[in-house]
Amino acid sequence: MADLPDEKEPLLGDGNVQTLDEEEELTGCGGTLACDPRRWLHRFLVLILMCFLSFGSYFCYDNPAALQDTMVSDLQITTSQFMSFYAWYSWPNVILCFFGGFLIDRVFGIRLGAIIFSLFVTGGQVIFALGAMTNKFWLMDVGRFVFGLGGESLAVAQNTYAVNWFKGRELNMVFGLQLSFSRVGSTVNMNIMQPIYNLVDSHMPGSEGYTVLGIVLFLGAGTCIFSLVCALYLAYLDKRAKRILKKDDGKVGEVIRLKDLKDFPLTMWLICIICVAYYVTVFPFIGLGLVFFEQKFDYDPSAANAVNSLVYIISAGASPLFGFVIDKTGNNIFWVMLGTIVTLGCHAMLAFTFINPYVSMSIMGLAYSVLASALWPLVALVVPEHQLGTAYGIMQSIQNLGLAVVAIVAGSIVDAKGYLLLEVFFLAWLCVALIACVLLYLVDVSQGGKLNMSSKRRTLLEKSHEKSTEEEKKPL
Repeated sequence: MADLPDEKEPLLGDGNVQTLDEEEELTGCGGTLACDPRRWLHRFLVLILMCFLSFGSYFCYDNPAALQDTMVSDLQITTSQFMSFYAWYSWPNVILCFFGGFLIDRVFGIRLGAIIFSLFVTGGQVIFALGAMTNKFWLMDVGRFVFGLGGESLAVAQNTYAVNWFKGRELNMVFGLQLSFSRVGSTVNMNIMQPIYNLVDSHMPGSEGYTVLGIVLFLGAGTCIFSLVCALYLAYLDKRAKRILKKDDGKVGEVIRLKDLKDFPLTMWLICIICVAYYVTVFPFIGLGLVFFEQKFDYDPSAANAVNSLVYIISAGASPLFGFVIDKTGNNIFWVMLGTIVTLGCHAMLAFTFINPYVSMSIMGLAYSVLASALWPLVALVVPEHQLGTAYGIMQSIQNLGLAVVAIVAGSIVDAKGYLLLEVFFLAWLCVALIACVLLYLVDVSQGGKLNMSSKRRTLLEKSHEKSTEEEKKPL
């Protein structure tokens, strides 16, 4: 049997340049625009499936935030217990952030991995709903733990699919669309779960509140089942494309080496501090935001959820835009510092004034988009390429550890002292992030100021370095 030739062209390449002995000739329906993996319409349909792959995960992640006061009253739990739903999601990801890519590359493969992680997400949501329906708080925590086992790793699988199908110039756009679509899932959840609860409750007079809550959460699990179906169909299309195009399975391409930690510069650890100190002021606040807006601004649950979802709505559209702007301008530390200062001002506005919260939450959404777009690319500027997998793994691990701990602490603060002290707590974390930003700037300046250079100047510096390296390699 003759050896099959390697697939050299990227999937986005013009399929017409391939010869028939390199790729399978398609006839009938399989050769149409929608069914041929070399054609743009087929790739567009695959992109839709990729976006929906994590829709259920993001939709159900913030189910507690959308139903905060309902859960607390129906289950008769404290705010600290309520926030454990977020903590139990984050705990497994303190470890799994290191191994999600490894599992996809070396153990399951991308197709089976995406299906398995989707099953964890679906199973976790079903257990969570079952715990609510039977009024078993511990079972709900187990469900969130199982949900967390799949959630972050599913995002890794989604990114791997994107790289496998959209190599080249379309990749950045695809990543932006996936991020935006994930925020759409969170936004939809925030705005429909409470009305669904009210609808179910009106059709079940006399039922226990936790029974109604369980039914609503089971309905939420439907989005996870839908994402699981997308994972199954995407696996079929990817396997079919592999056969037709003779291409290799996608790889994460990042190897986790714990021994690399000793080689990380101070700037890397300052970036990690900024990451955890900033993110713990956004996601835990959204988790507790519903009751805050109800109590301080006298909003009903629907209006409170609408305000609480603004950060997700704004970031869905603004993140790709700010990513493009920062790519063109550079000056990453400036943008990170700006995002931190603006977010600090938004939390201060929420804590000490009665200005319409739509203003502060909208601005916070913009600030969050700016910081996220500027912070994560900094890692690639301070860590060698062969250590990027470890660097992003440790950064996400520290982030999840911070989110888990702060979720519990924030709930305890609300139980004991109320929301004003909670906002002071968040302001303190933002001050830590700001101090880390200043230290990062000072350390960077002492080392040549590469991180805060303009994109043009950074490009010239890299070209100059490459030229000098080539000259050094030339024989005398």
